[in-house]
Order: sequence, then C-alpha cells, then structure tokens
Amino acid sequence: MANNIDIEEATTVNGQYGADQIHVLEGLEAVRKRPAMYIGSTSARGLHHLVYEVVDNSIDEALAGFCNDIRVIIHADNSITVRDNGRGIPVDMMKKEGKPAVEVIMTVLHAGGKFGDGGYKVSGGLHGVGVTCVNALSESMDVEVRRGGKCYGIAFEQGKTTTQLYVKGDSDETGTTVHFKPDATIFSELVYSYETLRMRIRELAFLNKGITITLSDEREDGKTETFHFGGGIIEFVNYVDNNKDKINAEPIYLEGEKNGIIVEVAMQYCDTYSENVFTYVNNINTEEGGTHLSGFRKALTRTINGYARKNNLLKENEDALSGEDVREGLTAVISLKIPNPQFESQTKIKLGNSEVAPAVSAAVSEILTNYLEEHPKEAKQIVDKVILAATARHAARKARDLVQRQTILGVAGLPGKLADCSSNDPTKCELFLVEGDSAGGTAKQGRDREHQAILPLRGKILNVEKAMQHRVLDSAEIKNIYTALGVSIGTAEDSKALNVEKLRYHKVIIMTDADVDGAHIATLILTFFFRYMRELIEGGHVYIATPPLYKVSQGTSKNGVYCWTEEERTNAIAEITAKNGKFEVQRYKGLGEMSEEQLWTTTMDPANRILRQVTIENASEADRVFSMLMGDDVPPRREFIESNATYANIDA
Repeated sequence: MANNIDIEEATTVNGQYGADQIHVLEGLEAVRKRPAMYIGSTSARGLHHLVYEVVDNSIDEALAGFCNDIRVIIHADNSITVRDNGRGIPVDMMKKEGKPAVEVIMTVLHAGGKFGDGGYKVSGGLHGVGVTCVNALSESMDVEVRRGGKCYGIAFEQGKTTTQLYVKGDSDETGTTVHFKPDATIFSELVYSYETLRMRIRELAFLNKGITITLSDEREDGKTETFHFGGGIIEFVNYVDNNKDKINAEPIYLEGEKNGIIVEVAMQYCDTYSENVFTYVNNINTEEGGTHLSGFRKALTRTINGYARKNNLLKENEDALSGEDVREGLTAVISLKIPNPQFESQTKIKLGNSEVAPAVSAAVSEILTNYLEEHPKEAKQIVDKVILAATARHAARKARDLVQRQTILGVAGLPGKLADCSSNDPTKCELFLVEGDSAGGTAKQGRDREHQAILPLRGKILNVEKAMQHRVLDSAEIKNIYTALGVSIGTAEDSKALNVEKLRYHKVIIMTDADVDGAHIATLILTFFFRYMRELIEGGHVYIATPPLYKVSQGTSKNGVYCWTEEERTNAIAEITAKNGKFEVQRYKGLGEMSEEQLWTTTMDPANRILRQVTIENASEADRVFSMLMGDDVPPRREFIESNATYANIDA
C-alpha cells in the first residue's frame, strides 16, 4: 500500500536523524552536559546556588530538630566548606544499590531522605537532586560524616567516587561537613561574592529562629560574621523597616497551625506608599507568591474591613477598602512549613498547593482579629492609614487614567522629546533615558536610528520614595517614561501591577553623566523602576550605560585610548610614556563633553559598549537599601555612604 512506510528508511531520511542520533546520558553526565537545567545558570548566580543547595540540606536538619549550628567557609582558592551539627548523613549499606547511603545520595539523582515518611517531615529539597548536582559540577568534593561514635570520609571528582567510604577515626560529635571546589570547565565565574552569600545566610537565620549560622572568608584575613535571631521573622521585618517611620511600633506576629501547615507571619505598617510582602515556603523564597500569598491577602482585606465596619471607622454607606488600600505601606514576611509543597516548576518560585490558601487565610484572620481587638490604639492607626490610602487611590486613579489614555494613543501620543527608532520589533529596540537635553541631542545624532530611541529627561526626576502614587503619576517626566515604553498599570491579577504586554523596547538603558550628579539621577531613576516598574527589572530589561571616565592621548593627537577605570588610565599613561611620548588626559564629567562619534563609539555601539544589567538578588535587602538611601532618615544614609565610599575618588 501507498501508506506503508519502511521504518528503517524513515528514521534515516537524508542521513540526518535516525536511531544513531539518539543518545542516553548516564548518571550525572546529564547534569554536566546541561547544568543550567538543574541550577539555573553557569554564571555567578549558578556558582552561588551550589552553596545554597548544600546549606539547605543543613537547614533541613534544623527543621527536623537535629541541628542548631551551621558554618560556611569561603577558602582562599574559592572552594567552600559547609559544616553542621546535625545527625550526619547515613553511612550504612543500601542493599539494593550495594553502596553506602552517603555515596548514593552524592552520586545518584533523585536519592534522598525526603521521599518517605521517616526522614524529614518538612524540607526545602523535594527532588533529591540538589547536593548530587553540586557533586557533579565540582572538580572535587570531600564529605565527612560524624555519626555513631565514628568519623567517616569519602571523596569524589566530577561526581565520581574516587575514595571509597572509610573510617577516619572516632568522634563524640554528630554532623556532616561538605567541602567542594566548583569545576572551572563548567562555570564562567569562579569567585564567590561574600556579600551575596551573606544576604542568603542572614535570610536563613531570620527564617529559622534560634539557629546560628556563621560565615567566614579566608580570603579577607579570616573575616567572620555570625547570624542568630531569637525573634526570627519579627527581627526580619524590623531589619527591612529599620529606616522607615512605623505606625505600629512592634510588628504584628502571627503563628498558628492549620491542617498540618505551620503558618508564621510578621507584619508592620509604615508611613510609606509601597507594599513589600516576602513569602517563603520551607525557607525557599517564593518570589512569585502563590496560594499562600493569595490566602494572606484575602484574610488581611476581609479582617481589616470587618474591624473598620464593626467599630464605625468605615461608614455603612462608604465603599469597602480594597486589597491595595490595606496593603499600602505594609511590610510583611510570610513563612510556611509544609510537609509536601507543590511548586509550579523546578525553580520553586510559586507555590501551587490549593489547600494552603484556606489554611493561611483562617490562621491570619483568627490571629489578626484578636490582635486588632486587643490593641485598639494601633488598630485605629492602621485603619486610618488604610482609609487615607483609599482616598489617595481615587486621586491616583485619575492620574493613572491619564497615563493609560496617553499610552493607548500609541505613536501619535508619544512624548515630544522622544526620538523614536524605525524598527517595530521590541526585541531589537532600545530606549536610552538620557540626562538633559544637551546629552540627549548628542545621543540623537550619534545613535543607530533603526534600533535606538532617545528620551531626554529634564534634570532630576521625582524621588518616588517620598511621594504618593498620584503625585508620581502627575510628574511629567515619569508620564513620559510610561508613554514612551508603552506599558500600562493594572493586570487581571493585580490592579497595581505593571502590564508589559505592549512594551515597545526590550532594553531600557539609563545613560547619565559620569559624575556625582549623574549617579544621583541614575539612583532616582532606579528607585522609580524598583517601586513602580519592578517587572521590567525582573524581566531583564533594565541596564545602565557606562561612559568612559578618561581619554588618554599621545601629545595633541586626536586618537587616544578610552579608559573606564583608574587602572586603565594608569596603564595607558605608562604605555605612552614608555614610547617617550607626551600624554594628555581628558576627564569626561558629562556626556555633553563628547562628540556624537565619541558617544557612539564608547557608550552606545553594541559592539564596544559596556552595559550593566540591573538585577535584584535579594528583594528584602533591596527594599531596605532604597528606603535608607532615598528616605528621610539621614544618619543611616550617612553611615552607609561613609562605609561604602572609602575608596571613591570624586572629582570636585
């Protein structure tokens, strides 16, 4: 029959794709072949993720009640040691595998103590791949287990066992020590950031009250910090709100258990205009929220409305307070301990358990109702704050509607100062936010008109940290940014969220002068993006241009070397001097000092420019820093600047 197809022939069509082209990756080969599938990336982010995976195993021991001391050491060669005083990984022989349990855990994917009922009631790791991946992506790993009066050792290279389990000696302690060195053939970055590890370790100490975690850096003369927070997430909220004016002096703390789900919430209202709710499940930061966040929001809105009605703070004929009203100025940390969490992906950034929402909602409603009844003074202050937010919301809606209308107008309604690009493909288009008309004019002359658009900004934009939403949306410069980008406010899920469906540029580049004023303007713009357009940052759309600081030329020659650092300038001068030439150094303090050709060559040409992508490594820390730098409280800002500007050379 005509429909009969020869199978062998079909699978080898054109000699391109047949059975011979099908490969099965054995053991940990899959991890080494496609590491990003398991740890997210092979850049600095993935490098630090290795540490988190090992530390999370120690934290799981703490959650089980068997560990209270964890130590993390960064060695001089950028290898890592993680030591805990837990039970120690089992070392007895597994009959089916014919290997000791510790070896199976370290070398076999989907092996661990979190699948059955006896090992861990609650844990962050569910798939049994974390520490196995660390082993696979390390050039070497040494594991020491202290258990049953003995100290055991086992060693690996690139995930393969090189030294079988052996007894090192006797020990009256229990616990596990893991020492590993990331594989240089896998990772593009091999230097650990102390600050990055510090932020995560501090976060874990907040989330697990009573646990002591120590971080040491042997690269910096034994630099050591110890994190221990007896108040847990209460101290977490106080830390985030350290530089804010608080409405309730002490955070409201809620702790309860519903259907085997432990719910822990700390929340505080401040005299600010942004909402900052951080959610965690078994110590995992669920950045996109999920069912626990939905349950919390519903309970918060319902409870505060109920209290306001009951106490005649909200009249019967007045509209109910909306969710965005009750969350304005709120800082909250929600931490759940769940036996079997279900995440929407391996990245674990959104919780999917349907049973969690009613459990969280019930726990929050019950305890928050009790708090409001027992603290009438604080309750009235909170409700007054929320009612004020509702009043401001109506004013903001008018400003928002104006922004929306301008956005809907499309090209005809674009800001007059915008020099748009020709291309209509957002993925290829860039928008430069440029400081001042002078630099904007130069940028317009030097740009690639096909793909690069220029929007000059007049002076310093509004400090949104100190302004209510309707004032922000009334700002001419900010309205121009909304309109130029094509974004709008409000999605099906959140009326205050940024809608990026019609985003016109996939690269938004902040380009300011390389001086103190330029840095200040860049910070103001970043504050606006963090508070009102965080989705653009999280989507990887926001960048900072890096214009050169110097041009070093030989004598009066127009040709020269552009330098972005003091080291580059010194090297350029030395090179010219070595040729017995006279040198001349030009310091660029402003973009307007450059010709259009120079600006293009150094700062705008995709082939040569240096762009720094803006990312958020830790949302709670970012919130704290923005509040400190852009808020009203001067002493913490002064302290921050003095401690971080030690080595800055500022041209007056």
